[in-house]
Amino acid sequence: MIVGMTLIGLGLAYILLDIYRANPESPLMAALTLRTLPRWLRAALLASAGFGLVLFSVVRLNRTLMAPYIRRGKPIVDAVAEHRRLGRGPRIVAIGGGTGLAILLRGMKRHSGNITAIVTVADDGGSSGRLRRTLGLPPPGDIRNCLAALSDDENLVTQLFQYRFADGGELDGHSFGNLFIAALSGVSGSFDRGVVEAGRVLGIRGTVLPSTLRDVALLAEKSLAADTQAIRVAGESRIPSAPGSILRVQLEPGEPPAHPEAIRAVLAADLIAIGPGSLFTSVVPNLLVPDLASAIRSSRALRVFVCNVATQPGETDGYDCLRHLAALEDHSGPGLIDVVLANDRMEGPLPEGVAWVCAEEDAPGMVPVQRADLADAGRPWRHDAEKLAQALITLLEEKTGPLEPPPNGRNGRLAPSN
Repeated sequence: MIVGMTLIGLGLAYILLDIYRANPESPLMAALTLRTLPRWLRAALLASAGFGLVLFSVVRLNRTLMAPYIRRGKPIVDAVAEHRRLGRGPRIVAIGGGTGLAILLRGMKRHSGNITAIVTVADDGGSSGRLRRTLGLPPPGDIRNCLAALSDDENLVTQLFQYRFADGGELDGHSFGNLFIAALSGVSGSFDRGVVEAGRVLGIRGTVLPSTLRDVALLAEKSLAADTQAIRVAGESRIPSAPGSILRVQLEPGEPPAHPEAIRAVLAADLIAIGPGSLFTSVVPNLLVPDLASAIRSSRALRVFVCNVATQPGETDGYDCLRHLAALEDHSGPGLIDVVLANDRMEGPLPEGVAWVCAEEDAPGMVPVQRADLADAGRPWRHDAEKLAQALITLLEEKTGPLEPPPNGRNGRLAPSN
């Protein structure tokens, strides 16, 4: 910049010199060249004016460039340092859907900016289901929650994104974020491009991708206690409410192609977290995409299955940690998981019909189970975002070595498994 400005100044000096030589006695030339002043004073005045203008322009330029990082009540230096730290964070892939995945992302965004969320697109209920049937788009609901989780929680745009209409009429029950993603999909020409543009509007830390762009439906086989025959339930929203226990779920049509960017993210990841979330309706549907499951199995990342804190009525009634893992491997095959992360704090009241998911002693040949306090103090049947993220980062550190210290300066360790 300095060399360029110097060359520009020399070029202007040549032009002014030619004009001055052509009219040496002109009063205008005398005023412009400050001829009445000593030469040293002329040089000092011009240099001071030039330095002041350069300093002013640099300050204004820095303010413009730093505007996206300015946070109320937070020094700009700290904001820039945090942005650089997150940019050097580990490459994390989180796979799932629903509330569980959003909780994980909300905690992980404080440790890394290199996050990819791979979300199921089998939802067919509520606002997402209505948009899916009306516009023929993949359901945006789970994707919307993940976008909001990766953005600034205090941002007004994020709050608007999560706003749900409740005044009746045709918009009753619709989320503004769902409508916004649908509109961006129409403007950009594709659903995945619309999701990318929505992420830019929210300024998210990471990327959100659907596991597949194919229009898929989730089917389940459920067995009744009094009948040996299984019934077939079609539709993700109907599966938990149907009677019986789930034997197996599948996608229709079967073997849909995976999103190419999702495959690239999995193969380049340092950590792959599968779950938490509804086992059969949020987590397993992603693994029923054959290319995605194969990529996870081929990845050199640390692959962690995050077991749910509590059971879910209609899906995992009576399940412990071992049965969660068995159901996952039954649908995706063995060799997909390196370690299971389970909660060991079982305190507080649970909703009716919900029970703790217990992590029993490790059985011979079983995937190792790591236990830690992961429960939310206010809602003990759900994970705590910060506890879960710290536990996963600690597992990654134990495999790869220390990462950069977390924002609170602590570098905790998980309690050893029994």
